[in-house]
Parts: sequence; structure tokens; C-alpha cells
Amino acid sequence: MPNYLPFPDRAVNTAYRDALRAVRDTGIHTPSKQGVDVVALAGVQMRFPMANGAPVITERSIAGFATKAIGELCAFINGARTLAQLEEFGCDWWGPWATAKKSEARGLKAGDLGPGSYGHAFANFTTDLDGDDPGFDQFAHLIRKLRDLPDDRTAVISPWIPQANHREAGVRSRNTIAPCHGWLHAMVLDQKLHLIHNQRSGDLPIGVPSNMVQYAAFGLMLEQLTGYELVEYVHWLQYAHIYENQLDWVDEMLDREPRALPTLRLTDAGRAIDDIHGFRAEHFEIVDYQPHPAIRDIPVLV
Repeated sequence: MPNYLPFPDRAVNTAYRDALRAVRDTGIHTPSKQGVDVVALAGVQMRFPMANGAPVITERSIAGFATKAIGELCAFINGARTLAQLEEFGCDWWGPWATAKKSEARGLKAGDLGPGSYGHAFANFTTDLDGDDPGFDQFAHLIRKLRDLPDDRTAVISPWIPQANHREAGVRSRNTIAPCHGWLHAMVLDQKLHLIHNQRSGDLPIGVPSNMVQYAAFGLMLEQLTGYELVEYVHWLQYAHIYENQLDWVDEMLDREPRALPTLRLTDAGRAIDDIHGFRAEHFEIVDYQPHPAIRDIPVLV
């Protein structure tokens, strides 16, 4: 587990609210294919030294969903790419992104996110999108690399299979939604683990908090499996955006006082896991979590 400071001694980390404010106040208003304009900013960074708590936002409570987001990542690590496979990991919210209409328009079976989706790219990365190639398991390889070559600078994961996500006139992509998150770079500096997460596109009020939690949890998985203490999580947003119909809720979050971040840790059962494919949502718990009340009905755009 990261060397967390005692909760009363933690400095308040304002990285998330600073990102919200920067996009709200200085972002560019632009159309989106979802039909609602966005306020967008290119290149936003959030840094979270783990001693001061895990990146679980406190501007609104996400206690009811945080561990579910971790379960989603566990599903992707294990190659899930259909609604049925995701539901096996407790992910029951993917339906709007894998409707029969969306799947069939891309030459896929109903409920299939496609070979350009997270699970396929993470666990079965291949250029043979329609063949029998089992592909390359990126997460398993990353663990071996960190164990064998901790000073190497190439412990990198990508969810992006270019030809599966290629778009131009007359060309259809091979997924129901292009990967937004999951570009990862793990590095060991002075025998300590740093995890950098690059996100292509991030809905700051809704999607990004889930992504922050799930990849911080992945940092704990790496710590467990490699022995290197996780000391920092860094989150880059390439296209950071807020939909204009979310701005009132953003204002409400920014009006609330900053609070210290909580502890994210593995359970006893989680600390017994010795394979990246063995982690599940129930192997993680959040303690010392003192957020502001939940905010209901923030619009989610599909």
C-alpha cells in the first residue's frame, strides 16, 4: 500500500478542481457530435502524490460508483468486449454504447464493442481484426517488464489499434466508441513507482473521476505484483471538456470547499492476488472518505 500520511496530516490536493476551473473559465466553446456544445481545453495535467491520498474526488461523493469503475478496468484487463462479458464483472451501464444499432452499423454482433475496444486492445492486441490471432496481452507483459527491467523507459500500454479506430469518409471504425482513456506509462524512479495516465478525451464532471479511481487502483495492482511502492499518479487530459448542460453542476462543485483525499487500498484478499488477471472490484476499499454530498442528475452524453 502507498505510504499514506495519517488522514489529519494530509495536504489538500486541488488538482481536479483546478482542472474543472481551467476548462470552465478558459476553455473554447465548440460543437460536439453528441449534439450539445462543449467547453474544451487542450492538454490539462493533474498530479496526485499518493502520500496525500488517492485520487477519489471529494467535490461530490462517488462512493457508490468508485469500486464499480475499478471492476470495469478489471473486465478490460481480462479482455471483456461484449455487454455479457462486462456484466460478469458488475458493469451493467454499457448498454447505451453498444446497442444493436451501433454494433451492427460497424459489422459487429449486437452487444459487441468491437476489436477496437479497450478489452480487445488490452488483452488481445493484434492487427488481425477478423482472424484467430490471440493477440498480445499488454498488462501481463507490463508486469514482467517492470520485474525484469525496472529501469527501462518503455513500460507502456495503449488501447489504440489504429486500423480499428480509423475514420474518414466511406470508412467505418471497428468499435462502438473509440477508446478515451488507458494510455499508460509506468516507471520506477529511485526504486519508487510512478504511474502516468494519458487520456485522449475526458468528460471532466462524469467520466474522468471514474478513470482517476480505476487507474490509481491499477497502480496498486502494480505495487502488489512488482513490490515497488506507488508514490505518484499523474493524469494527463488531451481533450478536457465539460458539456454546456453540465456547467451549473460544475459551478456547484467549485463552490464547495476543498477536502482531503481518502485512502484507496487492497483488502486482505486483494493482497493475496499474484496475477494481474485475478483482481476484482471487491479486492479494493476506500476509507477516510469525507466528500461533499452526491450530486444527482448531471447529464451523461452518449
